[in-house]
Amino acid sequence: MAEAANYSVVPLEELRAFVVRCMEAVGTRTDHSEALAELLVTADHRGHFSHGLNRLDSYMADREAGLCASGDVTPVIVSEKLSVANVDGKDLLGPVVGKFCMDIAIKKARETGVGWVTARASNHFGIAGWYSIQAASQGLLGLAFTNSSPSMVPSRSKDGILGTNPISLSAPAGPDDMFVLDMATTTVALGKVEISGRKGQPIPPGWGVDSSGQETFNPEEVLHGGGLLPLGGLELTGGYKGYGLAMMVEIFTSILSGATCSPNVRSWLDHSTRKNADLGHCFVAIDPDAFAPGFVDRMSDLMGICRSLEPIDGETEVLVAGDPERKHMAMCKELGGIPYHPNQIKYANEIAEKYRIPPMKTL
Repeated sequence: MAEAANYSVVPLEELRAFVVRCMEAVGTRTDHSEALAELLVTADHRGHFSHGLNRLDSYMADREAGLCASGDVTPVIVSEKLSVANVDGKDLLGPVVGKFCMDIAIKKARETGVGWVTARASNHFGIAGWYSIQAASQGLLGLAFTNSSPSMVPSRSKDGILGTNPISLSAPAGPDDMFVLDMATTTVALGKVEISGRKGQPIPPGWGVDSSGQETFNPEEVLHGGGLLPLGGLELTGGYKGYGLAMMVEIFTSILSGATCSPNVRSWLDHSTRKNADLGHCFVAIDPDAFAPGFVDRMSDLMGICRSLEPIDGETEVLVAGDPERKHMAMCKELGGIPYHPNQIKYANEIAEKYRIPPMKTL
């Protein structure tokens, strides 16, 4: 974002209000619209542009197609024991289901030391970090996982059958510090390929393959007939490890909860089958006080050691997970909002025009 003058800045509250207007325009109840807005604002505020405003039309399309519920419906606990629960999301917006589940996990962690909650019959839940941070902000360790539409091409395969299946872990490290790991088990999330395509830019090595399973730098070949490479890229560079991590997430989510497994999940953008997504999620909260005392101090020490390492030539510092997002939020604070590429503003304006709602205001 060094060329900030080429970007339009949108205040956080304006983005939040715009998302609510858009979701209400397709019949979403206000509190559900607000939950999604908070998620999307958080994503872009933290610099994860693939999962913020960029995804708005997909959530709207799900509502218009009747594949995502709203109205007088809430998630339901279908089975429960002392530290665990399984939830039926009732096909509601993923952020609505996810917050419901993480609240349960946090409550159980307070009572028993750990809360482990799975969900089925849910929809796309956005950045996994939004949920893990909810636990860490209360002094707990938080983890979040989800399966997703098939887009990952496993090592040695031509076909994409697993999702990006993200992993997030957040851990408190002091009053103004937190470790926040939030990553896909593919090299990048599909949205980053979409952003590159929207900007007319090639993608880097290790991101994706074409329909024949060969590595490509053309985002359109990945999006139309190709797929994403596992974390690590090709098998030669360790992509089989990302493949294994994606399978681990699948076990924690769809296999454990009874949701649809990634190979059978409909494409998020394909509503022709009239098939509900039935995504599976998993949320974990852990109370560090149930273990050895002094967790926060040790976490802070470890992060400090990493940050104090001597950087390589050309770099100024060594970072830990969560630092790039903190830097992006600091930049947003200085700018007075979130900076967007002109094509992203054009995309938002087209949504506003289509649904006859007021467009986003920029600074």
